[in-house]
Amino acid sequence: MFRVAGIGLGNLGVMECRLFDEMDGVSIVAGVDPDEDARGRFADEFDVPTYETVEELLDSEFLDAVTIASPHTQHFDQALAALDAGLHVHLEKPMVTDLGGARALIDRADEATLTLAVGYQRHFDPRFHELRRIVDSGRIGDPHMVVCHLEQEWIQWTKDEWRGDPALSGGGQLYDSGSHLLDAMLWVTRSKPITVAAAVDHRGYDVDVNSALAVVLDRDGDRLTASVAVSGEGPSVPAPGESLRIIGTEGMVSFDGETIEVTEGDVTYRATPSEPDFERLTEKKLRNFVDAARDEAELAIPAEDALRVTALTEAAYESATTGRRVNVGGD
Repeated sequence: MFRVAGIGLGNLGVMECRLFDEMDGVSIVAGVDPDEDARGRFADEFDVPTYETVEELLDSEFLDAVTIASPHTQHFDQALAALDAGLHVHLEKPMVTDLGGARALIDRADEATLTLAVGYQRHFDPRFHELRRIVDSGRIGDPHMVVCHLEQEWIQWTKDEWRGDPALSGGGQLYDSGSHLLDAMLWVTRSKPITVAAAVDHRGYDVDVNSALAVVLDRDGDRLTASVAVSGEGPSVPAPGESLRIIGTEGMVSFDGETIEVTEGDVTYRATPSEPDFERLTEKKLRNFVDAARDEAELAIPAEDALRVTALTEAAYESATTGRRVNVGGD
């Protein structure tokens, strides 16, 4: 039996624990949250022990893995403690809020031969798989320009919660939902960020709401120019509005949130794939994590991908503060 504990027992953390518990050969055996009410609800649902701290958990339970869905700035300490205890770790995005912390977790997992995964479910979304496949196929030639955006009425439902507190969130919409957009851009194009110039607007709140990034990407030695827009005060409720367009030397592929279009010469092909269920995507990424930890599958959401997202986000914040283009670390 693969024994898992949940750290962070909010809505997402509980859903993930439920999905783990429904898998053959996997069992949720404990939960951790500083909130007494959250612990009580979790204990009622799963009938397992709960703890206020990760330290209490590790002192009391025999485990194989943890899944972490706590406030962003707590990820590093909690993940490091689990890795030091010899446990596999699934982390919700963003991986951490500090590039040095991302490197340290990857190094520790490698030293201990442990699986460290970060929950970017777009790696399992058939729409983004199709975008990646089309780029890889060469149908649009050599990609050289990327334009993408994400908007959500995010600040209205986060300003009074932990995501609106920079001490817990590490940042605003760019670090939260925007993290998925940055990951999708890098994953679909198989590229890594080199430099970024950014403008960030808090709109009077304690965390960033709007961000505009001009990014230089490297794709196996070829340069891509990218434009990224993230808004946390848009009209999309409840789902985010999102788009991704990749322009190549022989055509273009784009996704407007509903339809994928491929333009080759004077001809445009359109397809409208079904939007996958979020819970189903989450189950896929968690199943892949378990299989990878058991050496039965290749990990599809490796921490190295998440490190590049963290590196780009941190560099964007630095650029917005200094007014200068910033080199992106991470490799």
